[in-house]
Order: sequence, then structure tokens, then C-alpha cells
Amino acid sequence: MTSTRAGNTWIAAHRSAVIDPHEAFKLFEVRGFTDQTVRQTLRPAGGGEALRVRLSNRYGRTPLEIGGAHLARRTEGSAIAPDSDITLLFAGAETVTIPAGEDIVSDPVETAVTAGEELALSLYLPGDTGLSTYSAIPYDIGHTVPGNQLTAETLDESEELITGHYITGIDVLAPENTHIAVAFGDSWIEGMATTPGTGNSFPAQLDRRLTNGWIVAPGISGNRLLADEIGAHLLTRIERDVLSVPGATHVIVHVGLNDLGLPGAIAFPEPAKLPTAADLITGLTTLADRLHTAGLTVIGSTIGPYAGTVYPGYDTEEGQTVRAEVNTWLLGDTHPFDAIIDVAAAVADPDHPTRIRDEYNSGDGLHVNDAGAKAIADAVDLGLLNL
Repeated sequence: MTSTRAGNTWIAAHRSAVIDPHEAFKLFEVRGFTDQTVRQTLRPAGGGEALRVRLSNRYGRTPLEIGGAHLARRTEGSAIAPDSDITLLFAGAETVTIPAGEDIVSDPVETAVTAGEELALSLYLPGDTGLSTYSAIPYDIGHTVPGNQLTAETLDESEELITGHYITGIDVLAPENTHIAVAFGDSWIEGMATTPGTGNSFPAQLDRRLTNGWIVAPGISGNRLLADEIGAHLLTRIERDVLSVPGATHVIVHVGLNDLGLPGAIAFPEPAKLPTAADLITGLTTLADRLHTAGLTVIGSTIGPYAGTVYPGYDTEEGQTVRAEVNTWLLGDTHPFDAIIDVAAAVADPDHPTRIRDEYNSGDGLHVNDAGAKAIADAVDLGLLNL
């Protein structure tokens, strides 16, 4: 990336991986907007002297009209501090139309950015957007109201949004020697079932342990290594969600749960064909090789436990056998990763290692809670993240 100020360059401070709302299998509500203001929270993982916002109409089927975009400091709920309100520009204009299938970056905003501060991005969407390009787990609950309320201090009588819409990231202008890690994978990366608005996903809690650099986490809940839905599969997301992320030197990967569980859940009560251990090992090797070719340090992780999950058809004897085989390979000395985080051991019930231990179980048997995410973060040797 080209520096815009001597000694500084653009570094990713937040990334959201987005989903096609037209997928056949849906875990989350899909929706669009017409003549509405949408206000969503952003929490940059790192700071800098300026910022720019990334928006996407990647999966839209018609052009997306942005009738205005404002950024302000969030106070609580949908409320902002009015004296902090800034109008975002796009090539110098306050409005912009994003063609179907494309992304856009705002003009730089010359303002100091602090890691962890809560920013509210308000978008006015004057026309019928069609189904929106979206992310499953945003930082916090979003809000939408009718009409243009970009500068409203509070969005009164708003509708809450539990998914994110159109946002793919924030970049900050930071020193050129700033390095970051990309946490890449599924719901255990995205933070499904951790408390919204608290920054308690595994990558966020690991980020708080770092003394240099930071972590961005383009995870997708329901994502798979080898097959599309939910979201494009991991091997096809490498370029967009890792290699194009400015400042990235390390990658942390957790994937495989949904390759083993979703086929059965989708087909339930019929049986489903699952990938073999060889299939997953080949896919993980391809992933690591492509990231290594780009000069990145690649940290893999064992596939977390999920036996007894409440989702019908997800937990099968065949899937548990494959998981055990892949985890044995990952913990051996023939895998292609630079290091392995033993995610499974960090949260497994010692007496029933295929299950999440009770104090770390979110309640569905498939995802960890805040304490479980912290246990994973605490299990990471910070020597692996020499950022």
C-alpha cells in the first residue's frame, strides 16, 4: 500500500468477512433496506493518525446507493456524541453508488484513532437495496430507522440489527513497521455465542494480550474449508480476506467443524456424505502452502470439540472419527503449519474430551462462551506472534 504520509502507511484495523444473502442454506436472517438509516458499531483493533472505511456491495444484484455516510463516537446503544460527527466522502462526494459485485473505500479522514474506541457508522440508504451483503456477527447490535437520520444523536424507536451490513473493514494510517495477524476461519474466530459488544471473541481476547501489533478477524460463522455455504469456502477467501489485508504478517486458522457437521445438519434426518480426514488434510495443506508462498507465518489449530451439540444431525460418529484423525495429524510433526494452537485441549472436558467442558459451553455444545474464548486466548504462546 502507498504511504500517504512519510513513515506511515495504511494498516487494517478491522475486517469483516461477508456472506452472499442469496445462498440456498441460511443460518441467519437476510434482509434489505429502503429509505432507511443504518447505524452500526465499529471498534478498531489498532490506532493511527487517520482512517478510511471499506464498504461492500459484493453480493448485491443491483447498484447500491449510499445517500450519505457519517462517522461519530458511539456513547451507548444507538447514541452518538454529536460534536464528534464526521461526514465521510467518496472521491470528494458525500454520496456514492457502489456497482453490484464491487467494493469501495472512503476518502481518508484525518482524525486520531485509538485502539478499542467505539465508533458508529451511519449509512443513509435512500432506495431499495435488495438483499444486503452482510456479516453474521457484528461487534454489537446495530440499529435502523426510517428516513435520513444520519446526524440524529439517538435513533429513537429503532429496529435492532443482529447481523452486520455492507461493512468490510477499517484501515488506519499507522507507522510502516506495524504488523498484524489475521484470524481466519469459522464461528470460533468470529465469536459466535460470545457476548455482543464486549469484544470477547477468542481473537479479541488474544489481541488484548499483545504488546505489539494487533489482530483482525474475518471469520464467518458456519464457514467451511472445502465447500461453500455458509459464505465462500476458506480456500476461495484467501486472496480477499488475508492476502489483501495491509500489514498482515501472521495468520491464525481455525476451521473444520462445519465441514464435519453441516452436511448432516442440512440433510437431517437423512444421512450425509462428509469429507474424509484425507480431504481435510489436503485442504489444510493447500491453505498453508498458499499462505506461506505469500510470505506469511501460518498458525493452525486443532478442531474444537462439539459432541452432544443441540443441532440435529451435526454430531455424528463418522464426523468425530475424522476430527480425531485430523487433530492427531495437526499435533504430529508432518503438518505444514509453523505452529499449532491446541484449541481442543484448551476447552475440552477432561473426562469427555469430545465435548466442551461445562464452564466453557455457551449452551449449544458447539460454541464456547466468553470464558471459553479466554481459555483459548490464554493457551496461545505469544512467542508465536512476533508482530
